[in-house]
Amino acid sequence: MGLQKFKTFEEAQQALWCYNPDETYFKQVRELFKLANRLCPPDFPRGVFKYRTMEEANNAKQEWLLQNALKKRASRGLI
Repeated sequence: MGLQKFKTFEEAQQALWCYNPDETYFKQVRELFKLANRLCPPDFPRGVFKYRTMEEANNAKQEWLLQNALKKRASRGLI
């Protein structure tokens, strides 16, 4: 892949998108997600949960994400 030059940030941003993905692209995406899961595995409670509203479900998810982040920071000695 050669060097690309852009006149605007918008042109550079558009160059990041893959409009015609092929099999190689999907393999690279799969490997990227595998790496991300190895580096920072998700830690959600097991089971099925019922919520009355989407807002309630989103709040629960945000709380899980916050708790995961705090645990990771504590385990790395950042708190």
